[in-house]
Amino acid sequence: MTQITTTPRNLTISPRIYKRLCRGELTQEQVNEFQNFLSEVDREFLQHRIITNNAYTRWFCNGTATDEELRNFIQQFSVFSNQFLIAALLKAINSPTLLQSRTSREILLNELGVIYRKSEQPISNNIAQTEEEKDREGDPELVSTEGTVDGGICRFRAAHFEWLIGIAEGLGLHYENIGKRKHGNPTTLHFCDELQRLYGSEDPQIAEGASFAVENWAAAGFWQELEDGFTRIKQTRYPHLHLAFFTWHNRVEAQHAGHTLEELEEVYFHTDFDQSKFFQGGREILEAIAVFWDGLNCDRLNQI
Repeated sequence: MTQITTTPRNLTISPRIYKRLCRGELTQEQVNEFQNFLSEVDREFLQHRIITNNAYTRWFCNGTATDEELRNFIQQFSVFSNQFLIAALLKAINSPTLLQSRTSREILLNELGVIYRKSEQPISNNIAQTEEEKDREGDPELVSTEGTVDGGICRFRAAHFEWLIGIAEGLGLHYENIGKRKHGNPTTLHFCDELQRLYGSEDPQIAEGASFAVENWAAAGFWQELEDGFTRIKQTRYPHLHLAFFTWHNRVEAQHAGHTLEELEEVYFHTDFDQSKFFQGGREILEAIAVFWDGLNCDRLNQI
Protein backbone atom coordinates (compact mmCIF):
# COMPACT_ATOMS: atom_id res chain seq x y z
CA MET A 1 0.00 0.00 0.00
CA THR A 2 1.17 3.50 -0.76
CA GLN A 3 1.53 5.76 2.26
CA ILE A 4 0.64 9.39 1.61
CA THR A 5 2.91 11.99 3.13
CA THR A 6 1.75 15.38 4.34
CA THR A 7 4.26 17.35 2.27
CA PRO A 8 4.36 17.76 -1.49
CA ARG A 9 6.85 15.54 -3.27
CA ASN A 10 9.47 17.07 -5.52
CA LEU A 11 9.09 16.32 -9.22
CA THR A 12 12.15 14.68 -10.74
CA ILE A 13 13.10 12.92 -13.93
CA SER A 14 11.76 9.37 -13.83
CA PRO A 15 13.59 6.20 -14.93
CA ARG A 16 11.24 6.13 -17.92
CA ILE A 17 12.79 9.34 -19.26
CA TYR A 18 16.35 8.09 -18.71
CA LYS A 19 15.51 4.92 -20.63
CA ARG A 20 14.25 7.02 -23.54
CA LEU A 21 17.47 9.05 -23.36
CA CYS A 22 19.60 5.89 -23.46
CA ARG A 23 17.63 4.58 -26.42
CA GLY A 24 18.27 7.81 -28.30
CA GLU A 25 14.59 8.80 -28.36
CA LEU A 26 15.39 12.00 -26.45
CA THR A 27 18.45 14.25 -26.38
CA GLN A 28 20.18 15.43 -23.22
CA GLU A 29 18.99 18.95 -24.03
CA GLN A 30 15.38 17.76 -24.14
CA VAL A 31 15.78 16.00 -20.80
CA ASN A 32 17.33 19.12 -19.25
CA GLU A 33 14.47 21.24 -20.56
CA PHE A 34 11.95 18.79 -19.15
CA GLN A 35 13.66 18.93 -15.75
CA ASN A 36 13.41 22.73 -15.82
CA PHE A 37 9.74 22.41 -16.75
CA LEU A 38 9.12 20.03 -13.82
CA SER A 39 10.83 22.50 -11.48
CA GLU A 40 8.42 25.20 -12.66
CA VAL A 41 5.47 22.81 -12.19
CA ASP A 42 6.72 22.17 -8.67
CA ARG A 43 6.83 25.89 -7.90
CA GLU A 44 3.53 26.76 -9.56
CA PHE A 45 1.45 23.75 -8.50
CA LEU A 46 2.95 21.76 -5.65
CA GLN A 47 3.91 24.85 -3.66
CA HIS A 48 0.44 26.37 -3.99
CA ARG A 49 -0.81 27.43 -0.57
CA ILE A 50 -3.86 25.13 -0.69
CA ILE A 51 -1.46 22.18 -0.99
CA THR A 52 1.15 23.33 1.51
CA ASN A 53 -1.10 25.11 4.03
CA ASN A 54 -4.75 24.06 4.00
CA ALA A 55 -6.13 25.75 7.11
CA TYR A 56 -9.33 23.71 7.14
CA THR A 57 -7.83 20.23 6.96
CA ARG A 58 -5.05 21.23 9.37
CA TRP A 59 -7.79 22.14 11.88
CA PHE A 60 -9.92 19.09 11.02
CA CYS A 61 -7.14 16.59 11.78
CA ASN A 62 -7.39 17.48 15.49
CA GLY A 63 -10.74 15.70 15.65
CA THR A 64 -12.51 18.55 17.45
CA ALA A 65 -15.24 19.28 14.86
CA THR A 66 -18.72 19.57 16.37
CA ASP A 67 -21.60 17.46 15.08
CA GLU A 68 -22.92 20.44 13.13
CA GLU A 69 -19.47 21.08 11.59
CA LEU A 70 -19.16 17.41 10.67
CA ARG A 71 -22.53 17.33 8.95
CA ASN A 72 -21.74 20.50 7.02
CA PHE A 73 -18.40 19.06 5.91
CA ILE A 74 -19.92 15.75 4.77
CA GLN A 75 -22.72 17.51 2.92
CA GLN A 76 -20.38 19.86 1.04
CA PHE A 77 -17.81 17.15 0.35
CA SER A 78 -20.56 14.86 -0.93
CA VAL A 79 -21.62 17.51 -3.46
CA PHE A 80 -18.05 17.79 -4.74
CA SER A 81 -17.63 14.01 -4.79
CA ASN A 82 -20.88 13.33 -6.66
CA GLN A 83 -20.55 16.25 -9.09
CA PHE A 84 -16.98 15.18 -9.87
CA LEU A 85 -18.53 12.34 -11.89
CA ILE A 86 -19.67 14.88 -14.48
CA ALA A 87 -16.17 16.35 -14.80
CA ALA A 88 -14.66 12.86 -15.01
CA LEU A 89 -17.08 11.90 -17.79
CA LEU A 90 -16.26 15.08 -19.71
CA LYS A 91 -12.55 14.33 -19.33
CA ALA A 92 -13.06 10.85 -20.79
CA ILE A 93 -15.17 12.19 -23.66
CA ASN A 94 -12.71 14.97 -24.50
CA SER A 95 -9.49 12.92 -24.14
CA PRO A 96 -7.31 13.49 -27.23
CA THR A 97 -5.95 9.93 -27.40
CA LEU A 98 -7.31 6.45 -26.74
CA LEU A 99 -4.72 5.86 -24.02
CA GLN A 100 -5.71 9.05 -22.20
CA SER A 101 -9.36 8.11 -22.59
CA ARG A 102 -8.67 4.76 -20.94
CA THR A 103 -6.81 6.43 -18.09
CA SER A 104 -9.78 8.77 -17.54
CA ARG A 105 -12.24 5.90 -17.68
CA GLU A 106 -10.21 4.00 -15.08
CA ILE A 107 -10.90 6.75 -12.57
CA LEU A 108 -14.55 7.25 -13.56
CA LEU A 109 -15.49 3.57 -13.60
CA ASN A 110 -13.80 2.96 -10.26
CA GLU A 111 -15.74 5.89 -8.79
CA LEU A 112 -18.94 4.20 -10.03
CA GLY A 113 -18.13 0.84 -8.49
CA VAL A 114 -15.85 -1.15 -10.82
CA ILE A 115 -13.20 -2.68 -8.60
CA TYR A 116 -9.49 -2.40 -9.35
CA ARG A 117 -7.71 -5.74 -9.59
CA LYS A 118 -4.26 -6.90 -10.62
CA SER A 119 -4.28 -8.81 -13.88
CA GLU A 120 -2.98 -11.99 -12.24
CA GLN A 121 -5.35 -11.74 -9.27
CA PRO A 122 -8.74 -13.48 -9.13
CA ILE A 123 -11.77 -11.23 -8.72
CA SER A 124 -12.31 -12.39 -5.14
CA ASN A 125 -9.35 -13.31 -2.95
CA ASN A 126 -11.47 -14.08 0.12
CA ILE A 127 -9.12 -12.51 2.63
CA ALA A 128 -10.45 -12.96 6.15
CA GLN A 129 -10.73 -9.61 7.93
CA THR A 130 -12.55 -8.24 10.92
CA GLU A 131 -15.18 -5.56 10.33
CA GLU A 132 -12.80 -2.98 11.82
CA GLU A 133 -10.03 -4.03 9.44
CA LYS A 134 -12.43 -3.86 6.50
CA ASP A 135 -13.41 -0.31 7.45
CA ARG A 136 -9.79 0.77 7.83
CA GLU A 137 -8.17 -1.12 4.93
CA GLY A 138 -11.16 -1.81 2.70
CA ASP A 139 -13.32 -4.89 2.28
CA PRO A 140 -11.42 -7.06 -0.26
CA GLU A 141 -14.76 -7.93 -1.86
CA LEU A 142 -15.36 -4.25 -2.64
CA VAL A 143 -12.09 -2.35 -2.88
CA SER A 144 -8.52 -2.47 -4.06
CA THR A 145 -5.94 0.29 -4.40
CA GLU A 146 -3.95 -1.31 -7.19
CA GLY A 147 -4.49 -2.69 -10.66
CA THR A 148 -7.02 -1.86 -13.34
CA VAL A 149 -10.79 -1.85 -13.80
CA ASP A 150 -10.24 -3.83 -17.02
CA GLY A 151 -11.51 -7.32 -16.22
CA GLY A 152 -12.89 -6.22 -12.86
CA ILE A 153 -16.49 -6.41 -11.73
CA CYS A 154 -19.00 -3.75 -10.74
CA ARG A 155 -20.75 -3.79 -7.39
CA PHE A 156 -23.17 -1.12 -6.27
CA ARG A 157 -21.68 -1.10 -2.77
CA ALA A 158 -18.22 -0.43 -4.24
CA ALA A 159 -19.32 2.96 -5.62
CA HIS A 160 -17.50 5.68 -3.73
CA PHE A 161 -20.68 7.64 -3.15
CA GLU A 162 -22.19 4.65 -1.32
CA TRP A 163 -19.19 4.63 1.03
CA LEU A 164 -19.86 8.31 1.67
CA ILE A 165 -23.50 7.51 2.45
CA GLY A 166 -22.19 5.11 5.09
CA ILE A 167 -20.36 7.81 7.02
CA ALA A 168 -23.17 10.34 6.44
CA GLU A 169 -25.74 8.04 8.03
CA GLY A 170 -23.54 7.73 11.10
CA LEU A 171 -23.92 11.50 11.51
CA GLY A 172 -27.68 11.67 10.94
CA LEU A 173 -27.63 12.43 7.21
CA HIS A 174 -29.18 10.21 4.53
CA TYR A 175 -29.04 9.74 0.76
CA GLU A 176 -31.63 12.45 0.16
CA ASN A 177 -29.57 14.95 2.21
CA ILE A 178 -26.30 14.77 0.30
CA GLY A 179 -24.66 14.92 -3.12
CA LYS A 180 -27.07 17.10 -5.09
CA ARG A 181 -26.30 20.61 -6.37
CA LYS A 182 -29.12 21.95 -4.18
CA HIS A 183 -27.08 20.92 -1.13
CA GLY A 184 -24.00 22.87 -2.20
CA ASN A 185 -22.85 26.24 -0.93
CA PRO A 186 -21.81 28.82 -3.55
CA THR A 187 -18.13 28.09 -2.90
CA THR A 188 -18.67 24.34 -3.33
CA LEU A 189 -20.64 24.83 -6.55
CA HIS A 190 -17.93 27.15 -7.89
CA PHE A 191 -15.40 24.35 -7.44
CA CYS A 192 -17.72 21.82 -9.12
CA ASP A 193 -18.28 24.13 -12.09
CA GLU A 194 -14.57 24.84 -12.47
CA LEU A 195 -13.84 21.10 -12.43
CA GLN A 196 -16.16 20.66 -15.39
CA ARG A 197 -14.73 23.69 -17.21
CA LEU A 198 -11.06 22.87 -16.64
CA TYR A 199 -10.60 19.20 -15.73
CA GLY A 200 -13.17 18.25 -18.37
CA SER A 201 -12.08 20.89 -20.89
CA GLU A 202 -12.25 20.27 -24.64
CA ASP A 203 -8.82 21.89 -24.85
CA PRO A 204 -6.41 19.02 -24.06
CA GLN A 205 -3.69 21.39 -22.82
CA ILE A 206 -6.00 23.04 -20.28
CA ALA A 207 -7.34 19.65 -19.21
CA GLU A 208 -3.83 18.22 -18.83
CA GLY A 209 -2.77 21.03 -16.51
CA ALA A 210 -5.96 20.81 -14.46
CA SER A 211 -5.73 17.02 -14.21
CA PHE A 212 -2.11 17.13 -13.11
CA ALA A 213 -2.86 19.74 -10.46
CA VAL A 214 -5.97 17.93 -9.17
CA GLU A 215 -4.30 14.55 -8.82
CA ASN A 216 -1.18 15.98 -7.16
CA TRP A 217 -3.34 18.04 -4.79
CA ALA A 218 -5.16 14.84 -3.89
CA ALA A 219 -1.88 13.02 -3.26
CA ALA A 220 -0.25 15.75 -1.19
CA GLY A 221 -1.69 14.93 2.22
CA PHE A 222 -5.18 16.36 2.80
CA TRP A 223 -6.70 12.87 2.78
CA GLN A 224 -4.35 11.93 5.62
CA GLU A 225 -5.46 14.94 7.64
CA LEU A 226 -9.11 14.03 7.09
CA GLU A 227 -8.48 10.41 8.03
CA ASP A 228 -6.63 11.48 11.19
CA GLY A 229 -9.52 13.73 12.22
CA PHE A 230 -12.19 11.12 11.59
CA THR A 231 -10.15 8.44 13.36
CA ARG A 232 -9.98 10.60 16.48
CA ILE A 233 -13.71 11.31 16.25
CA LYS A 234 -14.45 7.60 15.89
CA GLN A 235 -12.27 6.78 18.89
CA THR A 236 -13.82 9.40 21.14
CA ARG A 237 -17.44 9.92 20.00
CA TYR A 238 -18.70 7.72 17.17
CA PRO A 239 -17.27 4.19 17.53
CA HIS A 240 -19.49 2.80 14.74
CA LEU A 241 -18.60 5.47 12.17
CA HIS A 242 -17.65 3.94 8.79
CA LEU A 243 -14.47 5.56 7.48
CA ALA A 244 -13.76 3.47 4.36
CA PHE A 245 -14.36 6.40 2.00
CA PHE A 246 -11.56 8.42 3.56
CA THR A 247 -9.12 5.61 4.38
CA TRP A 248 -9.31 4.17 0.85
CA HIS A 249 -8.80 7.50 -0.90
CA ASN A 250 -5.85 8.23 1.36
CA ARG A 251 -4.17 5.10 0.02
CA VAL A 252 -5.01 5.30 -3.68
CA GLU A 253 -4.38 8.91 -4.66
CA ALA A 254 -0.60 8.57 -5.01
CA GLN A 255 -1.24 5.98 -7.73
CA HIS A 256 -3.40 8.51 -9.60
CA ALA A 257 -0.70 11.18 -9.29
CA GLY A 258 1.87 8.75 -10.65
CA HIS A 259 -0.33 8.13 -13.68
CA THR A 260 -0.59 11.86 -14.40
CA LEU A 261 3.22 12.22 -14.35
CA GLU A 262 3.54 9.33 -16.80
CA GLU A 263 0.89 10.96 -19.00
CA LEU A 264 2.68 14.32 -18.82
CA GLU A 265 5.92 12.66 -19.93
CA GLU A 266 4.14 11.56 -23.08
CA VAL A 267 2.41 14.82 -24.03
CA TYR A 268 5.28 17.18 -23.11
CA PHE A 269 7.50 16.06 -25.98
CA HIS A 270 4.80 16.48 -28.60
CA THR A 271 5.33 19.49 -30.85
CA ASP A 272 1.85 20.84 -30.11
CA PHE A 273 2.27 20.87 -26.31
CA ASP A 274 1.40 24.34 -25.02
CA GLN A 275 3.07 25.06 -21.67
CA SER A 276 1.14 28.29 -21.12
CA LYS A 277 -2.22 26.55 -21.41
CA PHE A 278 -1.00 23.69 -19.19
CA PHE A 279 -0.08 26.16 -16.46
CA GLN A 280 -3.32 28.07 -16.96
CA GLY A 281 -5.40 24.94 -16.37
CA GLY A 282 -3.41 24.00 -13.29
CA ARG A 283 -3.38 27.45 -11.70
CA GLU A 284 -7.08 28.05 -12.24
CA ILE A 285 -8.17 24.70 -10.83
CA LEU A 286 -5.94 25.16 -7.77
CA GLU A 287 -7.60 28.51 -7.15
CA ALA A 288 -11.00 26.80 -7.40
CA ILE A 289 -9.86 24.13 -4.92
CA ALA A 290 -8.81 26.94 -2.58
CA VAL A 291 -12.26 28.54 -2.88
CA PHE A 292 -13.85 25.23 -1.80
CA TRP A 293 -11.66 24.75 1.29
CA ASP A 294 -11.74 28.45 2.21
CA GLY A 295 -15.53 28.25 2.06
CA LEU A 296 -15.55 25.39 4.55
CA ASN A 297 -13.13 27.26 6.78
CA CYS A 298 -15.34 30.36 6.72
CA ASP A 299 -18.33 28.20 7.63
CA ARG A 300 -16.65 26.89 10.76
CA LEU A 301 -15.23 30.28 11.78
CA ASN A 302 -18.68 31.85 11.33
CA GLN A 303 -20.28 28.86 13.06
CA ILE A 304 -21.95 27.87 9.80
